[in-house]
Amino acid sequence: MANRAYIAFWLRNYSEQTMLEEFERLLQTVPLSSAGPGFRWLIVRAIGPAETPLVEHDLSAISAKPADIVALAREYVNADTAFEVEASWDLWRWDANTNQWMRGPEPLLLTCQGEAYDDGAAAESGHFQIDAGLEHLYTGHAGLLGSSGARYAPADPLEAQFLALMSEEENLREYHEKTRQNIQQLMHWVQTVAQTLPVDRFTLSSEGEEDLEARLDEILAVR
Repeated sequence: MANRAYIAFWLRNYSEQTMLEEFERLLQTVPLSSAGPGFRWLIVRAIGPAETPLVEHDLSAISAKPADIVALAREYVNADTAFEVEASWDLWRWDANTNQWMRGPEPLLLTCQGEAYDDGAAAESGHFQIDAGLEHLYTGHAGLLGSSGARYAPADPLEAQFLALMSEEENLREYHEKTRQNIQQLMHWVQTVAQTLPVDRFTLSSEGEEDLEARLDEILAVR
């Protein structure tokens, strides 16, 4: 399974009474895909992630705005409840079918956790969690991007073929640029959230990088 990238936010004075108000403000900051629909699903969970969802709403059918989502969620608000919203935003990715860079919709999953949900997991994993999609959209494949070039062997023949193509000077330059644009979009959004909400702290992490922030900084620094 491909590695994924995550953002976690912890808020000041977060509580059952404020969680949905703050979640609505978070949703208002999302740079939604121009292709639409932006927000696709609302899933409400209680107790923990292993439990069957309390309810699921198809948001694409109503072209939902953040206020609409919160209105649907409000009757379920509780300290042991979590709200998941599926959305999409536009990122650059390599299309192997056309051998071109394409900018288009990629999935986002935004989760608002009550303080008692999943035995208080929010204290460690964040009041708000964001699954920002595939890690390689921000880091590239096999460590090729950055100051030192490829750091490990490709995982399969298709990745090896891709890396061989992207190792060519002109292609590598464009690979860096498209990935930098994805990183800049991610970082700009994080900064917007930090300026909009009472954020106490946030973290960027991924399944394949020990220090995702340092890796992103390394790629941004290459010219």
